[in-house]
Amino acid sequence: MNLRFLKQQTGPLTKDLVQEPGQFGLGKVPSRLKPVSTTTSICGYCATGCQLKIHLDEKGEAINLSPQAHYPVNLGMACPKGWQALDPLTSAERGTTPLLRKVGGDPTETSWQDALDLFTKRLKSIKETHGHESVAFLSTGQIPFEEMAFLGCLFKFGMGFLHGDANTRQCMATAVTAYKQSFGFDAPPATYADFELSDVIVLVGANLCIAHPILWQRVMRNKRNPKIIVIDPRSTETAQAATQHIALKPKGDLALLYALAHCILRDERIDPVSIANTEGIESFTSFVADYSPAAVSEKTGLTEAEIESLARTVSDPSLKVSWWWTMGVNQSHEGVRTAQAIINLCLITGNIGKPGTGPNSITGQCNAMGSRLFSNTTSLVGGHEFYNSDHREKVARILEIPADHIPSESSLAYDQIFDAVETGKIKALWIVATNPFHSWIDSGKLSRLREKLDFLVVQDMYWNTETALAADLYLPAASWGEKSGCFINSERRIGTIKPVKKAPGQALSDFRIFRLIADSWGCGDMFKKWTTPEEAFKILRDLTQGRPCDITGIESYQMIDDRGGIQWPFVLGDTSFKPERRLFEDGFFYFENRKAKFLFSPPQELPEPPDVEFPFLLLTGRGTSSQWHTQSRTSKSTVLRKLYPADAYVEIHPSDAKRLGLKNHHPVCIRSRRGEMTAFVYIAPTVQMGQVFIPMHYAALNRLTHPSFDPHSRQPNYKAAAVKLVRIPS
Repeated sequence: MNLRFLKQQTGPLTKDLVQEPGQFGLGKVPSRLKPVSTTTSICGYCATGCQLKIHLDEKGEAINLSPQAHYPVNLGMACPKGWQALDPLTSAERGTTPLLRKVGGDPTETSWQDALDLFTKRLKSIKETHGHESVAFLSTGQIPFEEMAFLGCLFKFGMGFLHGDANTRQCMATAVTAYKQSFGFDAPPATYADFELSDVIVLVGANLCIAHPILWQRVMRNKRNPKIIVIDPRSTETAQAATQHIALKPKGDLALLYALAHCILRDERIDPVSIANTEGIESFTSFVADYSPAAVSEKTGLTEAEIESLARTVSDPSLKVSWWWTMGVNQSHEGVRTAQAIINLCLITGNIGKPGTGPNSITGQCNAMGSRLFSNTTSLVGGHEFYNSDHREKVARILEIPADHIPSESSLAYDQIFDAVETGKIKALWIVATNPFHSWIDSGKLSRLREKLDFLVVQDMYWNTETALAADLYLPAASWGEKSGCFINSERRIGTIKPVKKAPGQALSDFRIFRLIADSWGCGDMFKKWTTPEEAFKILRDLTQGRPCDITGIESYQMIDDRGGIQWPFVLGDTSFKPERRLFEDGFFYFENRKAKFLFSPPQELPEPPDVEFPFLLLTGRGTSSQWHTQSRTSKSTVLRKLYPADAYVEIHPSDAKRLGLKNHHPVCIRSRRGEMTAFVYIAPTVQMGQVFIPMHYAALNRLTHPSFDPHSRQPNYKAAAVKLVRIPS
């Protein structure tokens, strides 16, 4: 089933399709809708960061789009979501007016003035009664970083609250923490050009064909005949297209990576120059001495010969080796150490800071990197730290606010915020552009927690997401394509988005909503210079001065467009034009001693291994390249809906299906200790015996997932839970 979708979706990715607007699935454009001008915008789905050419009518409104031919990210390509990016804007399910839900009643329309008055009155009352830690916001990686920063600064500096987190906690917190601890800053080092410059490409828990199709196309452009190695329990679409699939046991990746380091250090297949710029190599060498191929063979499900062979390949000094990971690593109970094990391998072999190399995380959401630097959640806006008094003074000076308005402590993480709701510490939530009642791990818990909240505000483009339907107050927000700002993609490239449609009804941009709330709260003067997203950008730009993410050399949005996007860092006075900016080319890092750190700890057992009662291990991930997260947007496109199954399905190995008496397309109940769901059987050897796979996009799935978290990043472990299958009579 998935292979059929892959063939449908990877065919129309080339720049041949940019010739005629409307060519992909939209039919011939009527003459009255012929475009008269164009503009550009970065796609609002994933963090690949493709640029789209938007075709406009005489009124300046979008009527169609095509991929931008020469943008250095997508080079004239787009995936199905990008081609259909305009469809979700015209859905009949868009929110057009604020909605108020009275106790026991249905939501009713209200005015913006009444909504703002209620918002301010209720939250001020809760703060006065329960303190500044009694309200939290949950934000997103889907809005421009100017809006993210406005929300975080308004909430913490203006309104005086402490706790807020973004749903990038669900996708990138592991990579952030790993980079910070190893390098001294959250710094993905590579550029997408490295896909085309590598001799060996190692993909760990990354299904690029489905999750990031354009990046897979970049791999296919590599003329060096690279060896493509996929490390993944599942035989994913990417694994089937690779030159080698390492089908290890689920969560055997950390042990495998330590064994590779063991072999490389044992055989002295190392780069002394690279190691000289690190600290901790002696301790790391001693640690991995216990992780011989023989010692980890059972844990990984691999033979000693397979491990030794892989170690030789990734340490060959004549080859450029790049490592890439996504959610298969990040969404784990020990993801940070796994990411750092990849980093350690790059450090000991010298595969970092050079073309075609690097330990490289691929981000999930379109602006997750913007969230990491500017959301003002667990890090202080502009790549600073709350605990650093010099950082607080600098931010206060540039923002022209009293330094004592900036807290000296970080927020609770996403899961800790929900725990605080459960204990009664947090009484109100403000949820912006995210849908945790669907996407959060063990989602049934949220329905129970809803009753513990005194006030729930949801700000989103649709009124009928699972989360919006639970709100006391709903605020209708404009979407991508209806506002301006900047995204930052996985390779640190900043790109602009532009308004090409009018928001429906009374829906407003999140930036405008935050301005109105600031005025209603009484702190509007604090943000008097935040008049437009571009003016806010200039303030945020100046905040980055002296930080690794310094972008003080960017003059304007126009400059970003003219240069085909700009990767950070780009400091004031930099007159060179480098379309690709790779980090650590000088071999130095961001700690005071300029050395990277080797970090490691023993692998931990699965938080919930299969047992007699729940004998299968549930794996989750992307289903098709036409689905996105909770499907609140992709489900609004007629074309995209035709490219993926409407109903949930579960992949099961043929031997397991035969033993349970299951046949293709039969309904089955999947149960965990937390809940259950129904799905249709899809028999395929893509999963190993004892494992099942369900795509993440279906609402019922997260009733099953296990609420365990990486201890360093607090990222949820979506990828492994014990379940059982119960046949439903046809």
